[in-house]
Order: sequence, then C-alpha cells, then structure tokens
Amino acid sequence: MNSIIINIGNTNIRFGLFNDDNCDVSWILNTKPYRTSDEMQMQFMMMYQTHRIEAENIDKIIIGSVVPQLTYDVSRAIQKIHGKKPTVVDRNTPSEVQSKSKQMGTDIYANLVAAHHLYPAGKKKIIFDFGTALTASCINESGETLGVIIAPGIITALNSLIHDTAQLPEIELVKPKSVLGLDTVSCMQSGMVYGYLGMVEGFVDRINDEVEDECFVIATGGVSHVYKPLTDKIQIADRLHTLKGLYYLGKDL
Repeated sequence: MNSIIINIGNTNIRFGLFNDDNCDVSWILNTKPYRTSDEMQMQFMMMYQTHRIEAENIDKIIIGSVVPQLTYDVSRAIQKIHGKKPTVVDRNTPSEVQSKSKQMGTDIYANLVAAHHLYPAGKKKIIFDFGTALTASCINESGETLGVIIAPGIITALNSLIHDTAQLPEIELVKPKSVLGLDTVSCMQSGMVYGYLGMVEGFVDRINDEVEDECFVIATGGVSHVYKPLTDKIQIADRLHTLKGLYYLGKDL
C-alpha cells in the first residue's frame, strides 16, 4: 500500500511517501506565510512532480496536525488532488498507547505510538522532539503514557535571542570548536548547543530517577541530528519518527 503521511506543525509541514511501513521519500514545506487551499494545492502538486509521485497511485492519505486552522485547508487541497478525503488522526484515535490526557498534542501522541511499535518492547522509552517546542514524552513497556515535558524549542529560543537584542547576529546551529567561545558566533553556538544538550541530559537523568529505570531514548525533529552525536544518552535519532507514528495511527482506519 502506498500512503502519503502529512504532519502539520507550527513551523513546517512534513510529508512522507510510505510504501507499506517504509518511508521512501520525505520533504518539508514552511507553514508560514499562511496560504489558501488553492495555493497549497498548487504547491503540493509541484512537490509531487519533483518527487515523481502520481496521485492515482496513492492508496491512502493520513494527516496529523497541531495547527487546527491549517488542517481544513490542507485536507481540502489534498482532496482536490486525490479525489478522496484524507484520514485525519489525533489524540482520540485508538491505538495500543494510552494517552491519559485530553490535552495531548497529536505530534506527541504520534511520537509515543511510533516508539511503542518500533523500539525495544521490554523498556520504557523517552522521545525528544526538537521542534517549535522541545518536548520529552515517556511511555512504559505496556503503552501507558507516564508523562510529558514541554520547554521552548531551540530555534524558538534562538530567534527570540536574536530579535530581542541589538548586536547578536543570526547563526548556524552547529557544534562550536570549544565550549568557551572567543567571538560572538561561537559564544552563541555554545550556549544553544551545549545549553540545550545539558537540558536534554538533565531531563533524561531526572526521568530515569522518577520512573526507576534506564529508558531507551529517541530523538526526532528538525535539529535532532545536531545533538545525537554529542551524547550517549540518546540511542536513536530519526527525523521521520513522528511521521511513522501518524502512519501507524491511520493505516488501519
């Protein structure tokens, strides 16, 4: 079965082309500026052409969203392209995971679902999502949600730092040559990279203490690849992790 999976986030819309359980192709579009469903339809069709995707060859379209005002317009654009309604999943979609909260975001729920399906059955798991917000969600061996942490995202914090100061420049988020910088760019890079790394490692230690276990840790989101090589506390980095969770949520609906 060929499926298109769409994750609508606050910053980006990520698409994935799945052949059964495997994601063969993925791409990202910026969520802003706001576009009408007609503009989205044209943009989506252009991306289909770029990746040589024929709409008639797609059996299913699954959408997960944390931006309600975009859900309708994206769904409408997709329906025009494919001639059928997409399947929209959210925290109320049944799965083996017990969300335990009526406020849980679809992306967090999808992250938990993917972790439950894909990674060691005998261990508790933590999923860090490096998105507009930095979230850490924890699930036990049976699929019960143990809890979630939400903190400002790395790019969100960096943009705030740049925009609210007079002399700090925009920087590339990469590992600096040393922890202590001697120029503004390396100083900021150290603060953003090692500052957030310390937060992530601290969260892992505190969660492990609270659940009395050594959790298996997964990282996803746009800048997860920056942090995975810098610590042994993250076992897996997978930018497509949330898409995979949406796929598992919607494939049998």
